[in-house]
Amino acid sequence: MKSALSVTPTTPAGEEPAGEVLAIRGGRPLTGRVEVKGAKNLVTKAMVAALLGGTNSVLRDVPDISDVQVVRSLLEVHGVHVWDGEEEGTLHFDPSGAVSAHFEAIDAHAGASRIPILFCGPLLHLLGEALIPDLGGCRIGDRPINFHMDALRAFGAVVDKSYEGIRITAPDGLHGADIELPYPSVGATEQVLLTAVKAKGTTELRNAAIEPEIMDLIAVLQKMGAIISYEPNRVILIEGVDELRGYDHRAIFDRNEAASWACAALATDGDIFVGGAKQQEMLTFLNVFRKAGGWFDVHEDGIQFRRGGALKPVVVETDVHPGFMTDWQQPLIVALTQAEGVSTVHETVYENRLGFTQALVQMGADIVVHPHGIDAPHRRVPRRELEQAAVISGPTPLHGADVVVPDLRGGYSYVIAALAAEGESVVRNVGIIRRGYEKFLTKLETLGADFDVIG
Repeated sequence: MKSALSVTPTTPAGEEPAGEVLAIRGGRPLTGRVEVKGAKNLVTKAMVAALLGGTNSVLRDVPDISDVQVVRSLLEVHGVHVWDGEEEGTLHFDPSGAVSAHFEAIDAHAGASRIPILFCGPLLHLLGEALIPDLGGCRIGDRPINFHMDALRAFGAVVDKSYEGIRITAPDGLHGADIELPYPSVGATEQVLLTAVKAKGTTELRNAAIEPEIMDLIAVLQKMGAIISYEPNRVILIEGVDELRGYDHRAIFDRNEAASWACAALATDGDIFVGGAKQQEMLTFLNVFRKAGGWFDVHEDGIQFRRGGALKPVVVETDVHPGFMTDWQQPLIVALTQAEGVSTVHETVYENRLGFTQALVQMGADIVVHPHGIDAPHRRVPRRELEQAAVISGPTPLHGADVVVPDLRGGYSYVIAALAAEGESVVRNVGIIRRGYEKFLTKLETLGADFDVIG
């Protein structure tokens, strides 16, 4: 294998190449150890929370991924001083110089990220206004911002649309609100938390998301001086306070990345130890992994994953926590192409997240997508109008193909499919994967993957 780090000599020492196109030679099991750092879905939100503090904040175990770089740039555009700590993966934040930023500056640094919308609450408290450009993100379905805007209006914010984006102001300040989400949206729950902690009075949020990353964000805010309690039945109570201080926090591990490497071991018949993975936050995944024929061993410093024999078909329904995460189904589907029988994956969270299977079919998989879902007995997750279903029949040999990465998790799945396939594949637009996977190419090389960076 040609080293991934040697094919682009212009890359600065210690950094990965752009890696937009990979030539991957499959048929080799992935074996070895990889480390996972803090969860992308917590770290980026905790970075925004630093705006709320009256003193400096410290965030630890921050992964070196492009989404973190986007949020760092957005904070700096707003006048926050951000610098690296001596410990690898540590960021320091000084929000004392925070200022308003122009639409164009925000848009230039946001790129495809949807994170600017979570700046609204903190900026309204700090500056009295927030500017939001058109929002991007992975093209996995309609991710409306109306949940966010409705919540902000409930706090007393005024939302004005313009050709540039959205301007939000709070002429009379923000006050506590009684909010019930129509769906336990993670982003809307984060929006309410980041806004309610300094709003006057008490906020009651019903039908809230309760993902581990949400609970870790609550821990961050409580360290800052917030008063937040989690009640039964997805109810969160927030008593607003006048002032918050900075925090010092080590982020929860990235369970999405941990599950991705577990599925890679399953798909390639490999043996991967994921350092930093914890059992409790992955209980639902581990159950499905075991049912599908996987074997795992929980250690104090991580979890080891491999096959436990022939892969078996499973029925999976994605759902909000504590259900099976939508981010887990894409890499799992790659492994299920090698299971002996018919598996069904009901995707109930995003309506376009099964589009990535077209490339797997091109590589030899037998997958049929039902665009309006499937009525099936013994469903545990209530049907949603937007849901889809994938029926995967296996085992089917996979062969090399030329594919284009569509989104973060789908892109990772394409790479793993190429590594499990016979022959050579060309995977394009791999840079998207760096949104959520730190040192992705280096980790592949460590695990014995055979590939070249060709563009």
